[in-house]
Amino acid sequence: MSSPAPSRRAFLQVMASSTGALLLGVSCHYDPKTVAHMGRTGKFRPNAYLEISRDNTVTFYLDRVEMGQGTATSHTALLAEELEVEPSKINIEHAPASRDYDLPLMDLGFQITGGSASVRTSWTPLRKAGATAREMLKAAAAQEWEVEKSEIVAQDGTLTHPPSGKKATYGQMAARAARMPVPDPDLKPASALKWVGKSLRRLDAPGKVTGRSVFGIDVQVPNMLTAVVVRSPVLGGTLKSFKGDAAKASPGVTHVVQIPNGVAVVAKTYWEARTAAKKLETEWNEGALANVTSSTLRERFAARSKDDGLAIEKKGNVEDAWKTGKVIEAVYEVPYLAHATMEPMNATAHVSAGKCEVWAPIQSPGLAMEEAIRCTGLPREAIQIHTTHVGGAFGRRSMTDFIAEAIHVSKATGTPVKVVWSREDDIRNDYYRPATYNVLKGAIDSKGNITGWFHRIVAQSVAAQVTDEFVQALGPSNMPQSMRAMLGRTAAGLYEKNSLPDLGIVDGARDFGYAIPNIRVEHTNFDLPLQCGFWRAVGHSENVFIVEHFVDELARMGGIDPLQMRRQLAAETPQLLGVINRVAKEAGWENPLPKGMYRGIAACKAFGSFIAEVAEVSVEPTLRVHRVVAAIDCGTVVNPDLVKAQVESAIVFGLGAALRQRITLKNGRVEQSNFHDFEPVRMFESPKIEVYIIPSEAGPQGAGEPGLPPIAPAVANAILAATGKPVRSMPFDLAMRAQSGKAAL
Repeated sequence: MSSPAPSRRAFLQVMASSTGALLLGVSCHYDPKTVAHMGRTGKFRPNAYLEISRDNTVTFYLDRVEMGQGTATSHTALLAEELEVEPSKINIEHAPASRDYDLPLMDLGFQITGGSASVRTSWTPLRKAGATAREMLKAAAAQEWEVEKSEIVAQDGTLTHPPSGKKATYGQMAARAARMPVPDPDLKPASALKWVGKSLRRLDAPGKVTGRSVFGIDVQVPNMLTAVVVRSPVLGGTLKSFKGDAAKASPGVTHVVQIPNGVAVVAKTYWEARTAAKKLETEWNEGALANVTSSTLRERFAARSKDDGLAIEKKGNVEDAWKTGKVIEAVYEVPYLAHATMEPMNATAHVSAGKCEVWAPIQSPGLAMEEAIRCTGLPREAIQIHTTHVGGAFGRRSMTDFIAEAIHVSKATGTPVKVVWSREDDIRNDYYRPATYNVLKGAIDSKGNITGWFHRIVAQSVAAQVTDEFVQALGPSNMPQSMRAMLGRTAAGLYEKNSLPDLGIVDGARDFGYAIPNIRVEHTNFDLPLQCGFWRAVGHSENVFIVEHFVDELARMGGIDPLQMRRQLAAETPQLLGVINRVAKEAGWENPLPKGMYRGIAACKAFGSFIAEVAEVSVEPTLRVHRVVAAIDCGTVVNPDLVKAQVESAIVFGLGAALRQRITLKNGRVEQSNFHDFEPVRMFESPKIEVYIIPSEAGPQGAGEPGLPPIAPAVANAILAATGKPVRSMPFDLAMRAQSGKAAL
């Protein structure tokens, strides 16, 4: 078989398409971008996700960042399924920053990995990408061999024509395929799927085990220096003055420069920069948080809770519910939390000669691109964003403050610079999960039915803080930057004034799937200059604890078994009822536990999925979680092992927050600094975890975050069963010490 040389012919085709000229023999349905790419590189790239080389190398540009959740495996399987190539034979690269990878408008609308949306939003586009390439390759073979396309078989990267015995690899047909009309092919039925739905081995595991995978902190660029940034010890403070002579005279130090949020000490190595940074003399304008301490902050939250909030959900009339049956009122509190990712924040940037390159472990290349445009003033085409492997994100790496630092330091020094945060930097300069103060009131009738539900959430609005940046990323590329900024500021202002509902704050408190006739849920915005952001499971991570523990309080007041109460409440939501029944069965809810052991159950719907969990807990001599059973319905499952791993990791992550983690302030300074005082669940104390997946023919839904929200209330409900006392604040270790009169942690 002869393969036509792409360069001259492709050039003519591209010229024809760009000038409107008509060339004889050129299909009017081909994609000029595909033809141009073939002419320029000799590779077949029918869409943004896929590239096939002449040597039959298939490269997949992973559209959702791999940050431990398994997208490298799940998404490769989606592409491979329709392309008919074994997933393990596909080369995987992180996609660059490009509008080609924007999420659908209802899922933020720009390039980001988050919200447990990766599989759901890629389910159809990636399969379509593979199917389109397959059909173009088959069309090319049919044209080359002068046979019917329907007779061509695509399998394992090879095209065959069984009647004639002709055969060619995808790579051999790549050049001709680039000129084929672009089809809109049908996708395989579920019965024909070979890899989707199977627990494939993780494709990113070998590189991570051998150390070949490059994380942000591993990046090496020629002539690169390393920087440590000294920031205000008070959150939100600004630099008044500094003296850097002693730091500049330290071994290895090349620069000491001021950047917008502090002073950067730049050296040949990280340790040289870190050591020299201690010699800086700095004076700060401490700002509005200078005298703020957690205890006084709590008083301000409590005072704000007296004010009416913006009604997010209203059904029936809660005032009528209070007139009959029993009524209970409660206040629930949850603290600020850091993300504490295993890989601290870092980024490498090189700004020079009208260009900017960034290498970083980020959740949103789209936001990083916008940040680079703002920091440099360069046009989009002069900026390259290289996404690396990510050592944990949980929402933290959707923010771009660490990207901006690297860009500013590189601009100031004229060299490639890697900015590296320490663990202390990370915990004390986070975009924290908001603290919330919650006022609840519930009514239950003589038959054990919850008839009234009121929930007022007092919290900072995350949307007010991030909307400016998000709106700018959402705007069309050809929109002037000034207009983007104006729209961003306007939207943020509406959230600040409580004119727009911050749905992220109230998720899990609204539309929770329970049949209660009278409901009112409010959000009262608490405006505070303390930076907050998205934390794994966002509002669900807090509100499901509050909702599900309050349900148990009401059940106890009405003398109703907690499981039976949830069966009543979820009777009109079949998927929620399904996971509740399944988890009760697998946990053996009706079976007696050993002496000193207690059970708690909790359920929710989150990110399109439904999940229920049962925790087995002992409280003497200390609180200990021994076993957790989970049942999840997340629609069609691409890789069962990945779903189970995500639920398991979410449970362990959530347990750390439930049992002992919190961020507190003293005179505007974060008191915690490392894992000794922001303590996760250790391996030896992690419970036995069982995960059961409910089969479903519905479309894929979220799996990365739903496992987290039910764990805190499941444990709290077990504590309530053990002690008879509700645990209305997190972390539980601290709350139980307060109940017993023991010293605080």
